[in-house]
Amino acid sequence: MKTIAEVMSRDVSSVSPDDTIRQAAEMMDDLDVGALPVTEGNRLIGMITDRDITIRATAAGLGPEETLVTEVMTEDICHCYEDQRVDEVMQDMRDIQIRRVPVVSRDQHTLIGIVSLADLTGPGAGTDPGQTADTLRDISSPGGMGQSSARP
Repeated sequence: MKTIAEVMSRDVSSVSPDDTIRQAAEMMDDLDVGALPVTEGNRLIGMITDRDITIRATAAGLGPEETLVTEVMTEDICHCYEDQRVDEVMQDMRDIQIRRVPVVSRDQHTLIGIVSLADLTGPGAGTDPGQTADTLRDISSPGGMGQSSARP
């Protein structure tokens, strides 16, 4: 079975906890992504999603120029390690109902990449088509715990 290192994306953009949510949203727009890792230096400290900005900031009446990423980001997030097996991470994604997972080093919790459902189910990922279909169905089902669930 393949490891995460074999399928993950290593070129990952991140935001600082001191950036504004406008800066985060602009970066998401430029990169055409819905989530960004939040780092201090290279250390992963959280994630911010377009949903975080919408629900925790916009719906609460917080302004995009004054509100910092740290105010609306999710701190306890699911992450994985580059030496983990693809099927193990896919199962975690199914259980928690998330589509992307930051990849960190075991020793320093340094962000080294990100793996998405597309990475795990695409050609060359070595996953079973039945498992892929089950994962997509389970992630898309209502009632998941979402980004707020932590996993060591």
